[in-house]
Amino acid sequence: MNSASDQTLVIVPAWNEARIVGTTVQEILAASPTYDVLVIDDGSTDNTAAAAKAAGARVMTLPFNLGVGGAMRTGFTYAQRMGYTRAIQVDADGQHNPADIDRVLGGLADADISIGARFADVGDYSVKGPRRWAMVFLANTVSRVARTRLTDVTSGFRAANRRAIDQYVDYYPAEYLGDTIDSLVAACHAGLTATQVPVAMRPRAHGTPSQGPIGASVYLLRSVFALGLAMVRGAIARPKAAQEAAAA
Repeated sequence: MNSASDQTLVIVPAWNEARIVGTTVQEILAASPTYDVLVIDDGSTDNTAAAAKAAGARVMTLPFNLGVGGAMRTGFTYAQRMGYTRAIQVDADGQHNPADIDRVLGGLADADISIGARFADVGDYSVKGPRRWAMVFLANTVSRVARTRLTDVTSGFRAANRRAIDQYVDYYPAEYLGDTIDSLVAACHAGLTATQVPVAMRPRAHGTPSQGPIGASVYLLRSVFALGLAMVRGAIARPKAAQEAAAA
């Protein structure tokens, strides 16, 4: 039997995804025998946990809904304690194609964090209006922090090596969009490197995203707010880290 260090932990945050999580788990397990699937049942009120277990996943059930940030930090903590050297987030709604997991993991050969990017000349994923403006603004700003060109910093389809897993256990925000933007900015401020790999997104199997004018405008405001928090936290953390290094 392979040890955890030989395996990849696929973390699937899920909230009321009973209709699709089983299919997602089955597709992940079919993609490679080196994937262990951990579904974080984020306080669901439906049969998400039972459906995930029936499909072959390990399941951790949170007592109430923490949001993606809280669910992912739980998953990374599990990965750290069990000795996994690679972990990747795959959303339960079917948009992340399990066939692309190996492609995204491949980015870890050159960086600590690998992002499955929707805007990298693969597939036909597109957004318009305020939501698109926000994504471009965020990508340009975070690219400067990461010192590499990134086009999709809000993608949740992200892989982490052991250094990144440890970083996420220490700090992984739970604010809306903070789980993607803030965690990435914090990791870069901590000295970790990031890259992106082009992937194509699939349509959501269930549910409807907030693509209307009001939802897009709210997304824009929340994006800017999340980035502002990330930059402020980074500005505070850098002097503190320098003081600790000097004291050591």
